[in-house]
Amino acid sequence: MKKILSLLLVSVFGGAVTLGAYKLFLEPENKVFTTSTITTPSYLPTSNVTNLNNLADAPDFTIAAENTVNAVVHVKNVTISSGQMTLQDLFSGRSPQRAQMGTGSGVIINADGYIITNNHVINNSDKLTVTLNNNKTYDAEIIGSDPKTDIALLKIEADEDLPFVTFADSDQAKIGEWVLAVGNPFNLTSTVTAGIISAKARDLSGSSTQSFIQTDAAVNPGNSGGALVNSRGELVGINTAISSQTGSYIGYSFAVPSNIARRVIEDIMEYGNVQNGILGITGAALNSEFADQKQISETEGIYIDSVVEDSGADKAGLEKGDIIKEIDNIKISKFSDLTGHIGAKRAGDVVNITVSKNGKLKTVAVTLTRNETYTLPLVGMVKNAKREDLKKFKATNGVKIIDLNDEYKEYWTKNGVKEGSIITSINEQKINTVDDVQDALKNRSPYEPLRIELINTNGEKERYNFR
Repeated sequence: MKKILSLLLVSVFGGAVTLGAYKLFLEPENKVFTTSTITTPSYLPTSNVTNLNNLADAPDFTIAAENTVNAVVHVKNVTISSGQMTLQDLFSGRSPQRAQMGTGSGVIINADGYIITNNHVINNSDKLTVTLNNNKTYDAEIIGSDPKTDIALLKIEADEDLPFVTFADSDQAKIGEWVLAVGNPFNLTSTVTAGIISAKARDLSGSSTQSFIQTDAAVNPGNSGGALVNSRGELVGINTAISSQTGSYIGYSFAVPSNIARRVIEDIMEYGNVQNGILGITGAALNSEFADQKQISETEGIYIDSVVEDSGADKAGLEKGDIIKEIDNIKISKFSDLTGHIGAKRAGDVVNITVSKNGKLKTVAVTLTRNETYTLPLVGMVKNAKREDLKKFKATNGVKIIDLNDEYKEYWTKNGVKEGSIITSINEQKINTVDDVQDALKNRSPYEPLRIELINTNGEKERYNFR
């Protein structure tokens, strides 16, 4: 028995020694790592000592806000429209009417009560009222509007001098500069949001006719017509549009630059209408692909494809193939850069255009002229005819075709209609100017055929019907 116990103790002792040796000398080392999860709270503490040192670097908008909120107003537009007719209305011979209300914002621009807003805010209004930030309400009169720039001018008769916002030079606004959007979203009193200028000369239409300031300051329905101001409280733009699939702000908002808005309202106040000036060229912005097509080495600027006859560009010697590089020392890289600057000018103003002619830079002074051209559907570009143009065909009135529509050019030339032909009538309306052309098209029913009377280059009078 003792012998068995001795053998058992020896076996246990030997196993323990063997296991200890293995653990000490042979087993590979395993390192242990501890992990800790830091959970971020779903709230931010109202007191954060670590951020106090950064407060001195934060922009201060208090003065800009104080200078602006009382000059931004609430605009209410009441439109009377026909309601759904009932049998009772039908038998009694009455036409039901209902009132529809739209709201927006506006900016007081002088102490006498002139207010600038968007054209779409006041369009088709039967009654307009303006409510100030002190809750006083006034009836408003429309002085004038311009659908093209979406700018309108209102007037209220207040019993006191009103607070107003002064204009800044929007050409001097910089990308990355802090701005405030002030307006009346959701029918609230003046509300301030902050952001930066994200881009300039944005064209939302794709037709190179617009030039918006883009900002990431929150703008929502009701902000239309409100103020975009810089950190000094000066007016940089009129908030006009947002880019959103939901109809609410998602990070992109757009404002008409103050230089364009100011020129429009000055024209309305002085002339009663907008005195748009044009350069008188057609063309496109250069890029690598377009430059390859034209077999030129330059990839920045506006390539001039054609020059309008008798325009300021024509008289200044600009030609097809020239490349516009600058206007008034402002670099031009896209068409909206050009239209944005010209949009702040009027007919008769002079601009300095720097062009590349055969690789050599040249600066010329161009006097902007009134727009005397219009693109007539199916036909092409027409312009006001000069006396000698009419005399050539013994015509007493008409506009001249200066560029035929590429798609229909073969059809026209086959019938003897070429550049220089005179259009004398559209849908029985006598045509004297391009304004008459626009009026004839505006008055035409969409179901009515387009009827054009013209004198072709052979001196023959012809009539064309298009459905």
